[in-house]
Amino acid sequence: MLVFALKRIAVSIPVLIGTTALLFVMLNVIPGDPVALLMKEHASAEVIERVRSQMNLDDPMITRYFRFLFGALQGDLGVSIKLNRPVTTLILNAFPNTLILALSAAVVSWVIGIPAGVLSAVRRDSLLDNFFMGFSLLGVSMPIFWSALLLQYVFAMQLKWLPVSGFYGPKYVILPAIVLGWSSAGVIARLTRSSLLEVMRHDYIRTARAKGLREIRVISRHALKNALIPVVTIMAIQVASLLSGAVITEAIFGIPGVGRISVNAIQARDMPLLQGSVLFATALVILGNLVADILYSVLDPRIRHQMKGGVK
Repeated sequence: MLVFALKRIAVSIPVLIGTTALLFVMLNVIPGDPVALLMKEHASAEVIERVRSQMNLDDPMITRYFRFLFGALQGDLGVSIKLNRPVTTLILNAFPNTLILALSAAVVSWVIGIPAGVLSAVRRDSLLDNFFMGFSLLGVSMPIFWSALLLQYVFAMQLKWLPVSGFYGPKYVILPAIVLGWSSAGVIARLTRSSLLEVMRHDYIRTARAKGLREIRVISRHALKNALIPVVTIMAIQVASLLSGAVITEAIFGIPGVGRISVNAIQARDMPLLQGSVLFATALVILGNLVADILYSVLDPRIRHQMKGGVK
C-alpha cells in the first residue's frame, strides 16, 4: 500500500508543476499592469517603475517563475500586491471557513444522494425513481448562482427563515451548504443507483434471496456494501472539489473563504494572491484524487490482489 501511495504521489508532482507553469504564463500574458492598477491615476510613471523594480516585476518571466516555484516548495507563496500581506497567511486564515462550507456541503450531498440512489434502485422505473432522478438531474444541471439566488429569495427574503449572506454562525452555513451540496448529491444519487442495480444482478444476490432473506436485508447486508465502493471514491474526490471550487458560492453568500480571495485577486489583478490560491486549490484536487485511489484499493480486494501480483 505504501508503494502504491508513493507511485501516485510521484505521478502527481509533474501535474502540479505543469499546472503552476501554465498558470504563471497565463497570468503574465493577460493585459494590464497590476502595479498601475494598485497605484491608480495619481502615481507618475517614475513611481510605477520604481515600485515594479522593488517588487521584482521587471525580471524575466522564467526567473520570476522559478522564484515562485522554489518559494512555494518552502511554503512561501509571495506577498499580496493589494493587501501587502503574505499570501500563505491569507489563504490559511480563510481556509477554515472554506473547510466548514465544503464539509457541510459534502454531508448534505451524502445525506440526500445515497438514500435517493438506493430508493431509486429498489423502486426502479417507479414514480419514486423518476422523482429522485429528476431531482438529481435538476441539481446537476442548474447553475450554482441560479440555485443560490433562488434559495436566497425563498428562504431568506420571503420566509425569513435563514440569513441572506454572511458567516457569523451555524445558521449562516445552511443555505450555502445546500446550494453547494445539491449538485454533488445528484452525482452521488445517480452513481449509487447504477452501481446498486449492477450489483443486484450478481449471483450471490440471487443466492441470498433464495435462502429466504428479506429484501431489505439482502440490500443492506450484501448489495449495498459492494455498491458503495465506487461511490466512496467519488465522495473523496468531491470533497476536494468542494474545497477548491466554492468560488461562486462564497462570493454570493459573502463567505470569507479561499474562493472569495480568488475573486478579489482577479478583480485587483493581484497575481501573487491569485497564483497562490489557484495552486492551493490544485493541490487539494490532486490530494483528493490520491485519497480516492487509496480508498478504492482498500475497499476493493481485487485492486489489492492486482497490486500484489504486479499488475499495477
